[in-house]
Amino acid sequence: MSKRKAPAQNVNSDFCDFLHELAEYEKNVSRNIFKYKAYRKASSILAEHPTRIQSGKEAMKLSGIGAAIGKKIDEFLKTGKLEKLEKIRSDDTNVSINFLTRVSGIGPAAAKKFVDDGITTLDDLKKNESKLNHHQKIGVKYFTEFEERIPRAEMENHENFVLDKIKKLDSKFTATICGSYRRGAESSGDIDVLLTHPTFTAKDQNSTKREQNKLLKKVVDYLQSNKYITDTISHGASKFMGVCKLEKVSSHRRLDLRLIPHDQYYCGVLYFTGSDVFNQQMRTQALEKGFTINEYTIRPVGSTGTPGESIEVSSEKDVFDIIDKPYFEPKDRNV
Repeated sequence: MSKRKAPAQNVNSDFCDFLHELAEYEKNVSRNIFKYKAYRKASSILAEHPTRIQSGKEAMKLSGIGAAIGKKIDEFLKTGKLEKLEKIRSDDTNVSINFLTRVSGIGPAAAKKFVDDGITTLDDLKKNESKLNHHQKIGVKYFTEFEERIPRAEMENHENFVLDKIKKLDSKFTATICGSYRRGAESSGDIDVLLTHPTFTAKDQNSTKREQNKLLKKVVDYLQSNKYITDTISHGASKFMGVCKLEKVSSHRRLDLRLIPHDQYYCGVLYFTGSDVFNQQMRTQALEKGFTINEYTIRPVGSTGTPGESIEVSSEKDVFDIIDKPYFEPKDRNV
């Protein structure tokens, strides 16, 4: 394992906290994804800013922070709180919806329906198990454990275990733990594993479904036989969602295994490493240079605006080189 530089202290953490809380409200209660993304982006920008913000005006000098958020920063600096947040926190419906969406498998729409039916707490969910789908039952069962952050040391143990088992199963597999862990985070919410195998490619359409089903099932079965996977939430051709547990760790963790075609793997690793804001920056610069990027491919965009054939890449760095952007190590993508 390579040693990573410890992240700098977030001197704007109180601003980030209220922006995160506002973002969750907009996503779960108001269902305003535009505002949700704006608050999330502002929080990320402030978290990475090296000095303490002294005013809304100063914050607005940073790209991605507008007048509305600048005004909230001024209000918070002056009063130590936000009137909008105080109203949100005093509304029982808002509080209940936000709480229920913390249960794995319960989205904003389902949370609203539960609240309308008078189901507002974890105990209520347990008493109304017949109203829960399979995923929601798993979410309730492991709610306390899923709420815990996974310490980096434990994430490293998961990485060592999973990658070792996959290599023992078939040395041709390539696997990467993505998400905030790959960006050097001190803790993670779950374990996101990207897999690929040279026999599974997007170019060979005849092998696609057959290889997907065979390869992912092979990995899942092997991890289950090693008593690592304890529960299955869903198991499709290209993605497995479930629960895992290391032998010497008391808590169960959320696990996602995603199988990516071999010729799309590095675009996938780049995308699922994040952060969201960094991915947006990459897409913007790509378009400026005449390319389009997603989690599958990088393709040139012709004069008509129609994307061309995908460009073959053999590393993340190839993508950066194509759009003429300096390579950023994963630990430097926390924007």
